[in-house]
Amino acid sequence: MTLPPFHLAFPVDDLAAARAFYGEAMGCAEGRSSAEWIDFDFHGHQIVAHLAPGQAGDRANTHVDGHGVPVPHFGLVLSMDKWQALSERLRAAGTAFVIEPTIRFKGQPGEQATMFLRDPSGNALEFKAFADMGQLFAS
Repeated sequence: MTLPPFHLAFPVDDLAAARAFYGEAMGCAEGRSSAEWIDFDFHGHQIVAHLAPGQAGDRANTHVDGHGVPVPHFGLVLSMDKWQALSERLRAAGTAFVIEPTIRFKGQPGEQATMFLRDPSGNALEFKAFADMGQLFAS
């Protein structure tokens, strides 16, 4: 299945901190930018950090498999090897996780590797992977 790239624009408090986090810690190539926004290549998708101080961060928490999940959040479903490499890269960068890299729904439909973290502005991100991608929409 070939999916078109999605586009997501989100608020950040500080563009230099966003550039360091998304560009350096996450390894996202930078595209165009201005004094008010930066495009990043988010594994083939376009995310745009827009300078909007005080507008970032989550507004709620929901419980999923025993963890408090920040809402809203965004992220990607990666292959298991890319998920593992990203978790190691983030650990090496000293990233503080909201939910440490773990396996969720172990032994159940939809079993997945997941991790949650925040960017420097407080935006929540989730990265997940499935040993069996057929479980992505399992119920």
